[in-house]
Amino acid sequence: MVVGVGRVTLRLHACHSLKDKRRVVKAVIARMRNHFNASVAEVDDNDLTQRAAVGFSLVGNDRSLINSKIDKLFNFVEELGLAEVIDSEMEILTL
Repeated sequence: MVVGVGRVTLRLHACHSLKDKRRVVKAVIARMRNHFNASVAEVDDNDLTQRAAVGFSLVGNDRSLINSKIDKLFNFVEELGLAEVIDSEMEILTL
């Protein structure tokens, strides 16, 4: 079993309240879930209005496929244009 985990840190320029932030982050999370069938959640920076950290995980049986999906997921989030990606990291574990 191969588990891929990742984290995307976003800068939200147009958000001036937590309500604005929640709207953008929920949209990003929903699109990531629907497009990649991944487990996704906001994992850090909950009280900051212009920054968000979104974590995700994918499970499969082929390491190269998981790696490819994570790369596509990073590109997908960047191409959404809802927020600026300022950092991304990933780790692939074989269990």
